[in-house]
Amino acid sequence: MAVIVSNKKAAMSRNLVLLFCLLLIISFAEGKQLGSIGFGGLKAAPRAPRCQKVYGAKLGDTCDGIIQKFKLNASHFSEINPNLNRDSIFVGQWLCIVGTAK
Repeated sequence: MAVIVSNKKAAMSRNLVLLFCLLLIISFAEGKQLGSIGFGGLKAAPRAPRCQKVYGAKLGDTCDGIIQKFKLNASHFSEINPNLNRDSIFVGQWLCIVGTAK
């Protein structure tokens, strides 16, 4: 009878370890921390801009022209389009014209 009890305890311990490992893997995959486990020294990445309205660039469009066309603030336009190369936009490129930077 003692063998069965110890096997149940071993199985329970093994299941707890497997559950902990699964939670740890999910935590790393999701980039979140479980309690004090994880990379505490790393800072979270800044939040990405949120765009409510986009404009598809047309032939002849420039960033300055789009800023004037939609009466936008140039610095805000740059903040809501952080990966934009202002010197070379292309036809069909989606540009955020209404959004929040943070």
